[in-house]
Amino acid sequence: MRIRERLSTPAKHVSPVANVEITRLPNGLTVISELVPTVRSVAIGLWVGTGSRDETKDLAGISHFIEHLVFKGTKKRDYIEISKSLERVGGYLNAFTTKENTCFYARVLDECAEIAVDVLADLVFNPTFPQKELEKEKDVIVEEIKSVEDTPDEAIYDDFDRYVYGEHPFALPIAGTEKTVRSFTRKIALTRLETHYATDKMILAAAGNIRHDALVRLAERYIPDSRPTSKRCRAPYSPTVYEPFEKEIAKPISQAHLLTGLPFERNDEMFYPTILLNMVLGGGMSSRLNLELREKHGLAYSVFSNFNSGDDVNLFAIYAATDSNKTAKARKLIWQELEKISEKLVGEKELELCKAQLKGALMMSQESMTARMNHLARDLYYYGRFRSDSEVLERINAVAPRQIRDLAQSLFDKARFSTLLYLPKKKNARKPTR
Repeated sequence: MRIRERLSTPAKHVSPVANVEITRLPNGLTVISELVPTVRSVAIGLWVGTGSRDETKDLAGISHFIEHLVFKGTKKRDYIEISKSLERVGGYLNAFTTKENTCFYARVLDECAEIAVDVLADLVFNPTFPQKELEKEKDVIVEEIKSVEDTPDEAIYDDFDRYVYGEHPFALPIAGTEKTVRSFTRKIALTRLETHYATDKMILAAAGNIRHDALVRLAERYIPDSRPTSKRCRAPYSPTVYEPFEKEIAKPISQAHLLTGLPFERNDEMFYPTILLNMVLGGGMSSRLNLELREKHGLAYSVFSNFNSGDDVNLFAIYAATDSNKTAKARKLIWQELEKISEKLVGEKELELCKAQLKGALMMSQESMTARMNHLARDLYYYGRFRSDSEVLERINAVAPRQIRDLAQSLFDKARFSTLLYLPKKKNARKPTR
């Protein structure tokens, strides 16, 4: 996790960005906030630097399991009291797990910030993992896993990761498997909490109508000093170990689902060229893949590309759903678009359209306090500092057509692309009736 490597701030640090401040407490917790005085609410998140990539095969899904289970009871509140704690003051409470982080977050009126920090800290530092609720929650998570398995456009990404990353923990599904989830015990959950949920791997982030000093005081009041320093070591990933593959899986579905792509090494300098390359190819209705496969040839209702950035590796992939007899044509057209963008510079007008889309999405997201809070925490985790809107806009505007072409040339090597196909199971022929 890069915060320990890159973030070197004094106990209190005023960001060069207006209204953003950062403080590192003696217990290792980093507190970051952005004051937005024009709103009457605040979004607060307690981020933990652990996710599914920090797990082993036999513990696949344990981070996600803990994320669920903390809501089932703490030393101060039972599950009913937890569910009502913020709703009774007009707020809400939730959490999510990714491959690299777990976040517990709340959105409340500014006057209720203290109860939000109290509840978030209670969930992370005081869970009791009651046995009866633990067993019930296993059933809930198993149903969640089954719901993904029944949704091919979601399940295909888990299978793709499994083949791309092989034996590395990146290959593990965030929710785990039914087998691993059923095997979890209260002791396993408590041990995991002690070893991976240390304050030096946490960020308390807030955006909204809250002053930084007030947030720091709440952190000092409700987040304990007793959680030991984490001694875990995250296994790095290098794309050099990646082996391309071609896989087909028969599924009880009506159309074929295609996912093709590759992992590549993280490069912060190329972050925005990569995002814009992704947008030109498959980032919206006017993208090349959508215009070619859907509008021109009528091959797919849904076709897009996506770019996921991790701590040390990125993944670029293209998804399409089409008739099983048309997958070869879809793949041919996809590759033609990859070759075009590798050979010819993107036009200025097309690039400006994509930049406008990206900047518009960024600016509109800033109207959400939860999105701003997420921005604060993710910047600290992945860059060791906060990147202002003006800096981001400047980097977007600076991307040139030549950068996109050069990036495409370096990435789009057909021999390094992997492809996973979900194909409909063949139905048994009916016996003739007399």
